[in-house]
Amino acid sequence: MQALMGTITAVILAAFGAYAVAWYSGVVEGNFAVLLMMATVVTGVYWLAERTIFLPQRRRAAKQLQDEHNARKEALLKQGFSQIEGDVEGARQKLLMQPWWLDWTAGLFPVILAVFVLRSFLFEPFKIPSGSMIPTLRVGDLILVNKFHYGVRLPVFNTKLLANNEPQRGDVMVFRYPPQPSLDYIKRVIGVPGDEVAYINKQLTVNGQPVPRAAQPEFFDSDSMRYSRQFRETLGQRQYNTLNDDDRAAFINRTTDFPFLDQCRYSVEGVACKVPAGHYFMMGDNRDNSLDSRYWGFVPEANIVGKAFFVWMNFGDLGRIGSFE
Repeated sequence: MQALMGTITAVILAAFGAYAVAWYSGVVEGNFAVLLMMATVVTGVYWLAERTIFLPQRRRAAKQLQDEHNARKEALLKQGFSQIEGDVEGARQKLLMQPWWLDWTAGLFPVILAVFVLRSFLFEPFKIPSGSMIPTLRVGDLILVNKFHYGVRLPVFNTKLLANNEPQRGDVMVFRYPPQPSLDYIKRVIGVPGDEVAYINKQLTVNGQPVPRAAQPEFFDSDSMRYSRQFRETLGQRQYNTLNDDDRAAFINRTTDFPFLDQCRYSVEGVACKVPAGHYFMMGDNRDNSLDSRYWGFVPEANIVGKAFFVWMNFGDLGRIGSFE
């Protein structure tokens, strides 16, 4: 039994390792949420089997060894022997010890379960990979996302179990990229269901009202070594800075169709869209360098991951740490 369980566990661990290597090398498109859920289930089964089967078996074997030792000791004492050789306690501890295949499964279950619950229902860390949210978020920022702000969702399947707050205009939100849901994107909520959003000649309007903005000092991007025009924009209860590149035209070069495309009107001056029910219109703060709803359409409510709110680390600039709300 021990040998069989050791072989089965070795195969399972090898499968996890092979998947991780294939993911890292780019052979397969990895999904950490699925991997974590599978690890939680597998180690949980081992943990339950340890508590109900394997540990009781080891305890019975240790008790049997102790009882046999006591019986032998009593018999020898009756024969007049006072010294009894044999390290019964060491043998008992060896019998009670977890085999390696339980150390690497049941032993890790509490830690994996804690990570699974924390990441799935409370907070999840993300790394900003691009400059689409500059100046609010910079490349290399490590951020925290509140997973329960918009409601509690079933991990992996993303089915909402418990409603909470609805996304508001101006929120910075992480979501599954509609054309490729295995990817997570981060943008700012510009339009909620029913809104008429227009971005014409680089001026944002919502429901026919121009979004107030005030000119700020030019922003210098040390990565691109370029200056951009910067504005302080006010949308709903949020104030944040945006960037514009004078060298980029207002024309939106849409390259793909998307659901509810008929709700958008494109022209040389920009785009105007009516946000359908259950969807959101997202834009990056780096307005001329952001692949967002202007290009690929609306974000369904089912794609929402959570609300971004805090930079917990940037190894290149520790001054970035803090809330950006």
